[in-house]
Amino acid sequence: MKTLKIISIAFAAISAVSCSYLEFDETNGLRSFDNVYSYFDETKQMLTHVYSYIPQDFGTIGGAMRDCASDDAEFGDTGGSVQYMNNGSWSALNTVDDAWTFYYGIRAANEFMQSFAQTDFSRFEKDPDYQNWVDQMQYFTYEARILRSFFFFELAKRYGDIAMPLEKLDIEQANSIDKTSFDDVVEYIVSECDACAPKLPDTYRDVANSETGRITRGFALALKSKALLYAASELHNPSMDTEKWKRSASAALDLIQTGLYSLDPADKCNNPTSPEVVLARQNDNSTNFEVYNFPIRFTEGQKNGSLVTMGTFPTQNLVDAFQTRNGYSVTLEASGWVSDDPDFNPARPYLNRDPRFTRTVLCNGDAFKGSVIALYKGGRDDAAVSDGGSPTGYFLRKYVQESTSFDPDAEVTNKHHWVVYRYAETLLTYAESMVEAFGDPDYTDADYPYSARWALNQVRSNAGMPDVTVSGKDGFIAALRNEWRVEFAFEDHRFWDVRRWKIGSDTQSEIYGVEITQESGSSYSYRKFLYEYRTWSDKMNLYPIPQSEIYKNANLAPQNQGW
Repeated sequence: MKTLKIISIAFAAISAVSCSYLEFDETNGLRSFDNVYSYFDETKQMLTHVYSYIPQDFGTIGGAMRDCASDDAEFGDTGGSVQYMNNGSWSALNTVDDAWTFYYGIRAANEFMQSFAQTDFSRFEKDPDYQNWVDQMQYFTYEARILRSFFFFELAKRYGDIAMPLEKLDIEQANSIDKTSFDDVVEYIVSECDACAPKLPDTYRDVANSETGRITRGFALALKSKALLYAASELHNPSMDTEKWKRSASAALDLIQTGLYSLDPADKCNNPTSPEVVLARQNDNSTNFEVYNFPIRFTEGQKNGSLVTMGTFPTQNLVDAFQTRNGYSVTLEASGWVSDDPDFNPARPYLNRDPRFTRTVLCNGDAFKGSVIALYKGGRDDAAVSDGGSPTGYFLRKYVQESTSFDPDAEVTNKHHWVVYRYAETLLTYAESMVEAFGDPDYTDADYPYSARWALNQVRSNAGMPDVTVSGKDGFIAALRNEWRVEFAFEDHRFWDVRRWKIGSDTQSEIYGVEITQESGSSYSYRKFLYEYRTWSDKMNLYPIPQSEIYKNANLAPQNQGW
């Protein structure tokens, strides 16, 4: 088997400047535009630069993961910028999570495609590497087209209608471009995915350099599926037109039937070679995520000063979403832990839960780095939030690399690769689309040979959980939405799912934690407490368009409703 090399993202995203998203040097100092496309290595690096805009969320919003602006998590810093999203004080003038920098990626993709179309490496025909270059270059334009479409999707899911430049623009053009409707953006993405998917390889194992992390046929199909899912969801489909749901189901089915991917019972985080991973962004070694999210006593003094309160902390809201291994719900109520599972022990509430729970949340009594987490009052990990303690009574485990060490005599750093898309998403997309399209969890026909229940239970079985047996559309959708939540916790889904389902008013107002008291020895009592009231308005289903951009280009008006 060939060893896959990780595609090296050589350039950092370039920060925003005064004149919209136009004034920057795409070559990033490589060579002048006169000759950068005269050499294969530099040409490939220009494409790699486009890859550098692939989003990830190891602390997107001032160190906070985006889930800190959902009911799944709280950020330790009460003055952090993510709190503007929670207290309702973000606006077109205070955008907080401004994604306008995706236009840098789009411009870089447009520039690359225009320049690459003019390249001529025929003078190198006798170079021993020439055929390898040709083998790689046949995919370059299609990779750039799918990356550009991905960036369009990321913008559209935030802002709805967006400007959609398909060529490199000068300032006058950029400041006069019209918006394209969300539906038309999706149709363009679909058309690009349909056109490019057949031209892209299933894998780069047999392509020169055997790289991983590049755009494949599978990701083109995945992007199409994701775009159509959002287009079918209530936020963009208020009438819940079933034809849109059928298109979404068909797109997911196309990817399922390729047989390219399979569910992986192992942890997919940080494993870009998992058979479940369709695309992952590759990163270098770093300890930043552990500085933020290790319990403070394991950071050897590295979490100090302004870093003390930096951290993403799971909420009791999220913990209650994880069932027992037998498939029963568990909730912490005023009277204590409640579950109908005859095997559930309220004195040991974190044992025998959904296996995904232990991969997601670090809680009282868990083994960690050769020690035991003690979050009860007076325990070693109990501290005021201002001193690095948890505001919710839980720490984050997902994506945290436990082997990281800050010991000056035995330092260990790790890579943190961000999974952009994995196959479980395709199955849940198919399940949701089928039940919304046909109203029956068990519906199949010649065009849709798998039922919604089959797809959902594939994901649950892979996680070691029993099948969902609930009948009826409403009950099944509730189970499915919970599955989205626990399967993809802290993978940048919940924040967006709340919006596309339009359930923010029901879910985003009250954030809970747990207070644990040691009664005697290993006996504890648990009290649910309200940590925070948050502000929600339905205008938050979309982001405000930055007012600074509307000032530059009046065609970006009107502002999104409510902002």
